Amino acid sequence: MPTIRDFQFAQEATMPSKAPARSVHLDYGTEGLRLDITGLNATILRPGFVEGLPNERTAFSDALNRPIGSASLRDIVGPADTLAVAVPDITRAMPSSRLLPWLFEELPHVDPGSVTILIGTGTHRANTREELSQMLGEAVVDRYIVVNHYSRDPATMKRAGTSTFGYEVFFNRHYVEADRRILMGFIEPHFMAGFSGGYKAVFPGLANLEAILRYHGYGNIAHPRSTWGILQGNPTQAHVRAGGSLLPVDFLINVTLNNRREITRFFCGDVVEAHEVGSAFSRETAMAGVDEAYPVVVTTNSGYPLDLNLYQAVKGMTAADAITRPGGLIVTAARCNDGFPEHGAFKRQLLRYASADEALTDISRPDFSEIDQWQTQKLLQICRSKRVQLFSELDPAVVRKAHIEPVDDVREAIDRELARLGQPDAPVAILPEGPLTIPYVKGR
Repeated sequence: MPTIRDFQFAQEATMPSKAPARSVHLDYGTEGLRLDITGLNATILRPGFVEGLPNERTAFSDALNRPIGSASLRDIVGPADTLAVAVPDITRAMPSSRLLPWLFEELPHVDPGSVTILIGTGTHRANTREELSQMLGEAVVDRYIVVNHYSRDPATMKRAGTSTFGYEVFFNRHYVEADRRILMGFIEPHFMAGFSGGYKAVFPGLANLEAILRYHGYGNIAHPRSTWGILQGNPTQAHVRAGGSLLPVDFLINVTLNNRREITRFFCGDVVEAHEVGSAFSRETAMAGVDEAYPVVVTTNSGYPLDLNLYQAVKGMTAADAITRPGGLIVTAARCNDGFPEHGAFKRQLLRYASADEALTDISRPDFSEIDQWQTQKLLQICRSKRVQLFSELDPAVVRKAHIEPVDDVREAIDRELARLGQPDAPVAILPEGPLTIPYVKGR
């Protein structure tokens, strides 16, 4: 008999809804997508909702003045100091437009001309003026120096040192030359580094391309502990911390968010201590186990801005992969209105190979080193063990060449798979908020 269960991860156990919904809202682009689930044996998996802070501004001030493992920010940044503030780019849902004005209100003794806001693009494209205004706020863009990091231009960087893993690391010169450095970001489970936040704002956010390629090497990404929710023994996180710590970080400002993009907690202070406290909170509220893997899993990439392109949408697929049976089907709804994207090598890598096996064999060669290979590797590792379908705005013919099956209706894709299985009541898992929900099979 068809059933609908709606699990909230913040609770140990959740009773079925009194009146099960017959449709579910999928986070897709800015408007969302309605999925009819009438007649399905569906389990809807959502992160446990955490209320936003009743007064974000007051909580922010408290966090800066009572930090974790650190002196207060006002005691750290002096009036004569130059200050570099690293913030995420447009592909992250960081509420920088709220936080930055509050930050500068807390530092009235700092001359705006002494502050540089650095956009941690890593290997991503530069953000446009319109995007910067949206991300940071028009007043901040007009008043402060704002710099898009560009990892491919050595002229914009200075040497920070040599990682304990044996390679040289360069950072944006504004960051290296600053007297004081603040990292901003938000913490959520991350499909390679365990959790986002912490040193990731600078490494890879402000690093040189060569160091980023080493950090994202095939062996690191293939390691079983380079996955959601793991910090200790995670080689990807180890590279992040080794690179990020080459220069002193004076203060960390990390937040956790709910699905309304409200701030639920601040984790400020020492870059390692505050990050680990925040990661523990994120683990408790955003991750939970299911009893067994599913033959069909529907996921998203959390809507705009996270589903701008296929590169980012790999995260939602990876979240679904953790609870999909071998040979099972992952249906991803991600708008991808920014393409694969066109910049970088991700699209070229996906299209050049006839199969996932051929691609992974080539990428695993010791002498293979290309930008974006890590995302290609993650996607094709999924495609090798699962079947992946995509509802998006991408050209279906190009999607097929990328080893993914395009679909034009999510419900029809589910029904076709259930018919293929000959099991109309086969269980279907739905992650309507994508990688805001990080499930795992208990015991694995």
